Amino acid sequence: MALPKWTTIAAVEFDGGVVIGADSRTTSGAYIANRVTDKLTKVTDKIYCCRSGSAADTQAVADIVKYQLNFYEMEMGEEPLVHTAAHTFRELCYDHRDNISAGIIVAGWDKKEGGQVFAVPLGGMVVRQPFAIGGSGSTYLYGYVDSQFKPKMSKEECLPFVANALSLAINRDGSSGGIIRLAAITKDGVERITLTGNQLPKFYEDH
Repeated sequence: MALPKWTTIAAVEFDGGVVIGADSRTTSGAYIANRVTDKLTKVTDKIYCCRSGSAADTQAVADIVKYQLNFYEMEMGEEPLVHTAAHTFRELCYDHRDNISAGIIVAGWDKKEGGQVFAVPLGGMVVRQPFAIGGSGSTYLYGYVDSQFKPKMSKEECLPFVANALSLAINRDGSSGGIIRLAAITKDGVERITLTGNQLPKFYEDH
């Protein structure tokens, strides 16, 4: 049986790349099946996807896209564009929309457009956005991200922007939890960051 993975995922563009992030809780009903899942999945060296929905469905879709883009790179002799990856996800999610539960954020860097974020929500639409949030925890975050997002933020501003959003979601959403995984993707590659325990941002004092 596929384990539903309700979650919180987020991504934001900056000048020179993107920052992506996710919590790490996988749930099956009220049961926490995995506390430290990695929901930031490598598609190419400079393109990742953030997965929400059914764990089995999103893993299968990501594996298929990774295979297709690897074949594309061998055939074309160049790295795929982020736009190409996003539309490959969209095609799969749309074609199988009645049978799978997959909400995806595709983000990365390419030499044509730089850092880009594409949202591929349930049903298989695709739209480029300066930032995107998804998963069950995202319903608590729209006020925060709308008030805190600024165009042309630096990487140093984007990292706490994403970390704070994920921490706020973890505090409110019972299906989000665990640790926070972040990644900054630029032309130089991927920098991974993990926040655990007391490293998670706090917005109140424990009593």
